[in-house]
Amino acid sequence: MQRDRSWVSPLVGLCIVALLVQRLGAGPFLDALHRLDAPSVAAAAAIAVLTTVCGAWRWVLVARGLGARLSLPAAVAASYRSQLLNVTLPGGVLGDVDRGVRHGRSGGDLGRGLRSVVWERTAGQVVLAVLTAGVLLVVPVAAGRTPGLPEPTEVLSVVALVVGALGLVLASVCAWAWAAARRGHHRAADRTVRLLRTAGADLRAGLLARHTWPGVVGSSTVVVLGHAATFVVAARAAGVTAPVTQLLPLALVVLVAMGIPLNVAGWGPREGAAAWVFGAAGLGAAGGVTTAVVYGVMALVSSLPGAAVVVLSRRDRSRAARSRAERLVPVGGAARG
Repeated sequence: MQRDRSWVSPLVGLCIVALLVQRLGAGPFLDALHRLDAPSVAAAAAIAVLTTVCGAWRWVLVARGLGARLSLPAAVAASYRSQLLNVTLPGGVLGDVDRGVRHGRSGGDLGRGLRSVVWERTAGQVVLAVLTAGVLLVVPVAAGRTPGLPEPTEVLSVVALVVGALGLVLASVCAWAWAAARRGHHRAADRTVRLLRTAGADLRAGLLARHTWPGVVGSSTVVVLGHAATFVVAARAAGVTAPVTQLLPLALVVLVAMGIPLNVAGWGPREGAAAWVFGAAGLGAAGGVTTAVVYGVMALVSSLPGAAVVVLSRRDRSRAARSRAERLVPVGGAARG
């Protein structure tokens, strides 16, 4: 019997937050609430409009490449709803699952809807990783390094090891599937081969096609820069006065950590990574935590339009249900008469 391990993700996030409180105290968290101001929150919300529209356009390009219909207004509304769910539910990815399921059901192909979201998010993470690696290699980060903490650029070696390990695993799976398919007697191998073929077809049609990948890369770049700009705004609101050239690589590292689905509504890895890179750059771990908390609150406020989307969608469903009931009433009455 398969056990439900959905509790693991929020538990890890809670452990990270608890460790930060144990090491730094509650001061950085409370200080973030005191330093929030309306102009900074408004600036973050304005940037969020741009990043949401660009992210939605990336999804539209990928979905259309896979042969699914998706309009930009519908994608923007679904993206706002997804953001709200991501910042209010454990795991930080349930909103993306929700929009993938809804899109798939509305188009009559659940698998295609889910795959469009998976590929869209994957493309965004790949562009983020490439930009982060490039910035860390070019921009000097540590102006006053804290003894005992690693340089932020050392994350590149970790990334290289992870990518290399994943590459070896993928190559091994492909080799095993190819050999098993040659024998033609292994059901699991057939499923793996079908999965790999579907992934290859999706990549060719949905991401790497000439009419798709430039828009995906461009929109993903704008999204990354928008999130990094929001992080800089959060840092300024938190009282961090370091130059933007020093904050940018730190922001990108934190954004990479935010993609780890081991959090409580986004909380956990973000604060832990911010404490690490700020401490390594000589800006103080407490300042990193305060900045990350301010960023989290800004993300929550910026996702509030998703609440309107939820309310309107429920209202539309209620109207549709009443309409169906009204159409059925005369039929029932005629039958009784």
